[in-house]
Amino acid sequence: MTDITDNAVEVTAVFVGLPRTIGRARGREVESAIGKSRVEAATIELGVTNLAGDRQADLSVHGGPDMAVYVYPSEHYPDWRQDGFAVEVGGLGENVALAGTTEREVRLGDVWRWGPAVVQVSQPRAPCFKLALHAGRGDIGPRMIATGRTGWYLRVLEPGVVPTHGPFVLDQRDDEAPSIHELFAVMFRPRNRDGADAARADAEVIERSLRSPGLAEAWRPWLAERLAGSRR
Repeated sequence: MTDITDNAVEVTAVFVGLPRTIGRARGREVESAIGKSRVEAATIELGVTNLAGDRQADLSVHGGPDMAVYVYPSEHYPDWRQDGFAVEVGGLGENVALAGTTEREVRLGDVWRWGPAVVQVSQPRAPCFKLALHAGRGDIGPRMIATGRTGWYLRVLEPGVVPTHGPFVLDQRDDEAPSIHELFAVMFRPRNRDGADAARADAEVIERSLRSPGLAEAWRPWLAERLAGSRR
């Protein structure tokens, strides 16, 4: 690990929400907490699985220790609007709007200090149908995949009462770990992409990911399967 002491970005807003009905799919009402409200207080309690006042509707695919907090770069919102999507900061279901870094710089397993709390990057977001229901646009998920504007999840190593604005400080980084952008691209790149060089590059990213102790457990079987496929 590399210790990094002078690398701070800024928390610009924090959002929490509880499950509610956001629409219907396959004849059934869909519950989700993707619609969140800005926290106006100066601080909020961060536990090992949630911020206070935040919950997930379906714990089989959302939430848990490896998906305790969802972070999204606020820099992406002008690009979304330029693409024709009427979304504002907080509109993609994030808990934390962060300014000063993106998926291309953040690495799997990065450890950050957020006030007295310590958090770790565990995985990229994988867009699902609930994002489309929430946005009212069926093409928002494919656009997130195409652009890599995905955000990432954090696990909580040390909980605490955290500020809703202020520094978010990089504390440790494994320089061998892939960026969130690299990992997301490998997982969502078309599997029939031609070229031995591309397959080797994918395999290298996956191997680096699987070596990282920061990787979310749910991603390990997916990556192992993808690695096996790249070697065929």
